[in-house]
Amino acid sequence: MSRPETNETQPPQPLPPAHSPDVPSPIARVLSESPAPSPRVPTSEPGSAAAPAVKGTFREVLAFKHYRNVLLAQLVSNVGTWMELFTIQIYLTQISDKAKDQGTLAFCAGVPIFLLGVFGGVVADKVERRGLLVITQLLACVVAFAVAAVTMITWAPDDRTPIYLLWALSAVNGVVMAFNFPAWQVLTPRLVPKNLLTAAITLNGIQFNLTRVVGPALAGYLLVRLSPPPLLLFNAVSFLIVAAVVWTTPKSPPPVPAPGEDAQVWPQIKAAAAFLWKMPGPRAVFLAQVTISLLAAPLVRMLSLYVVATYNLPAKAPGGTAATVVQSEAESVAGILLAVQGVGAVLGGLCLKFIPSWYPKHHFIPLAVASLGLSISIFAATTAPWAGYGVMLIVGFFWLWAFNQSWAAMQVLAPDSMRGRVMSLTTVASFGATAIGALAAGYFGDVLHEVFGASKGFSMQCVVLALGLPLLCAGLVMLLRRTPEVDGMPRMAPDKLPRRSIVSAVLASEHRPQRTSSGV
Repeated sequence: MSRPETNETQPPQPLPPAHSPDVPSPIARVLSESPAPSPRVPTSEPGSAAAPAVKGTFREVLAFKHYRNVLLAQLVSNVGTWMELFTIQIYLTQISDKAKDQGTLAFCAGVPIFLLGVFGGVVADKVERRGLLVITQLLACVVAFAVAAVTMITWAPDDRTPIYLLWALSAVNGVVMAFNFPAWQVLTPRLVPKNLLTAAITLNGIQFNLTRVVGPALAGYLLVRLSPPPLLLFNAVSFLIVAAVVWTTPKSPPPVPAPGEDAQVWPQIKAAAAFLWKMPGPRAVFLAQVTISLLAAPLVRMLSLYVVATYNLPAKAPGGTAATVVQSEAESVAGILLAVQGVGAVLGGLCLKFIPSWYPKHHFIPLAVASLGLSISIFAATTAPWAGYGVMLIVGFFWLWAFNQSWAAMQVLAPDSMRGRVMSLTTVASFGATAIGALAAGYFGDVLHEVFGASKGFSMQCVVLALGLPLLCAGLVMLLRRTPEVDGMPRMAPDKLPRRSIVSAVLASEHRPQRTSSGV
């Protein structure tokens, strides 16, 4: 028998008396809560109680009509988003060859999310979430139409006005996204039960990365035949599609406040921050998310310039102008690299089912981070497209593992009463880290070229290497200093700690289920 299609997995519980002496303060209550168990860890650290396994399949997740409809609408919208990202990168590359202009574009998008994202999370925990998501999608549609309008104008060759306008619109879009992301992040837990949440988030990641394949490839094909505006207009219309589909889902009222929870904004933010920083499990996942965003996400922003500089390919095809983009060999290669990365990510998502159910996330996430850092570092050594394609496939594989599993872990750990605030804080930190990483990477490349006289190709290789090597080192440190609380496990006694080595961390043999004398 299928589960009823509802946006709530259980009815709200009655509140205790308003002034009950047994009600703790919000921060004390958060710090005393036990994180939800990980869906992949039936066996705990030696000497501690085992956490029950929670499993789910994609087929079970897709049985929920509203989740399925939203997933399909997201697929269309994300194709439009990747088409816009690719088109704007190529458009900006043709009117400016400076890495810092690409980095500033990402910075302008990230700063509003960094400044306002926390308040977006508070709003998501206080208002009807379906309506909030519909409003933010409509506003994103308006911004996307404005971006298309900028590219419709024929600008003078040396006029930087379109660059400034794109920066400004990117900042406006960041303001919208500061309220959009928390609304999205609390939507999926309302459409599927908690035991299927990790499977649903993994499916979201596969869908997103599948559009990474389709979007750039479709944009590259269409740019040969069309100017940028039609592609950007498709992205604008896709937001209307998502808004219409979200409106058909059940209403998503804010969660019932936890007993004793302060209604003031700042105490609520402090409670969510205390959950993230003072509890070992959420803190470890949070640091992993920020590290990935700081050192891996900027790679996408630098990709077009990397291809032009390192592979020594022209940025413009004959006859190409700023107003009418004609795809050159560099743009074709950049689009293929994004598509290959998406293929790798889809493969990574599909291969998650082969990870043993006993393998814990506090081993798996650091391993994914280290592997992603290593693959990005290897990509920095590629000097020809064919080599870049092969390595980028591996980058995409571990990209999905690192991003998806860290965000899925945080969704499972966060209590519903503050999920909007917790996820908004992680979004704020992650987008802030991405903005800083992209801006720093862009300026680092320009300094190497303009101040120290390095070639553009070598400068861009150094930029990518400066992203990959620190990420690799961070993953290795996380592997050696593991945090079992990520999986809802108590920390081991000092005398029972397993050997702190990379090999033992990768094998996680202390978590492997042991057979008893009866063979069970």
